[in-house]
Amino acid sequence: MGRAHAHGLLDVGDGQLVHWEVHGDPAGKPAVVLHGGPGSGCDAGWLRPFDLSRYRVVLLDQRGCGRSRPNAGDHTLDLSTNTTAHLVADIERVREHLGVERWLVLAASWGSTLALAYAQRHPGRVTEMVLFNVVTTSRREIEWITRAMGRIFPEQWARFRDGVPPGDRDGDLADAYARLLADPDPAVRERAARDWCSWEDTHVATLPGHRPDPAFADPAFRMTFARLVTHYWRHAAFLPDGELLRGARRLARIPGVLVHGRLDISSPVDIPWQLARAWPAARLELLDAAGHGAGPGLADRVRAALAEFAATR
Repeated sequence: MGRAHAHGLLDVGDGQLVHWEVHGDPAGKPAVVLHGGPGSGCDAGWLRPFDLSRYRVVLLDQRGCGRSRPNAGDHTLDLSTNTTAHLVADIERVREHLGVERWLVLAASWGSTLALAYAQRHPGRVTEMVLFNVVTTSRREIEWITRAMGRIFPEQWARFRDGVPPGDRDGDLADAYARLLADPDPAVRERAARDWCSWEDTHVATLPGHRPDPAFADPAFRMTFARLVTHYWRHAAFLPDGELLRGARRLARIPGVLVHGRLDISSPVDIPWQLARAWPAARLELLDAAGHGAGPGLADRVRAALAEFAATR
């Protein structure tokens, strides 16, 4: 993929330093990548769908994860300034810092929620959007993943539910895990991170031959990821429920491609279907044999969408 030709840590306020790096042709079409999680960080794998001879690609690590500082894996770190609104503002600060007028947005999973929030707040700064594994992080979606998915994986979900105290098992499981991840006892925090990430690895496992995500073997990654996911899920992405679907009219002039697998059970296909109905400039591409981030054709469709938009500015 080559090394970044520019990178840095941008002070975005609130004591936060956001890591960014730029790849590809400095004179190419600008694009920004918004990773999933929340808390996954942005690695070089995100460059694969791009023709780097035609794109100028900005990778950034959202607040609290990856190479941004401070890291949310520190259980004493106050997360009150880590919200969707803060992340949207950070994206704009990075854009301004790099002198980009407008850019394409590529995003997946949680990143698609953030991309929709960003584009609805700053539609004039977005040329196109390519989103896959599309989610809006609504209360209904969080309830589906943390509770209703137990109908698909009952044994694994029972272990996930039983990872919290008995009095919390019928309540908001994201909230219960968030409290465990802030416990003073490191053993309690570590067990909670393991249990949370084990369930994360399970509810996306809808394709034959699924292998555990190797990133979850890293204790530091597990802790950062679990703290940020539970933080955002307990607050339903800090967005009024249904706001991203209602706000899709603001995207009327932004072409989009939504790529989604029919076997993505953890993020049901009705989410991108509803979004496409509310956003006429978007094209929904459904892949019968793909799941959440995996399956035949998914990477090819994303690559094709980026190639389609490469010639426009």
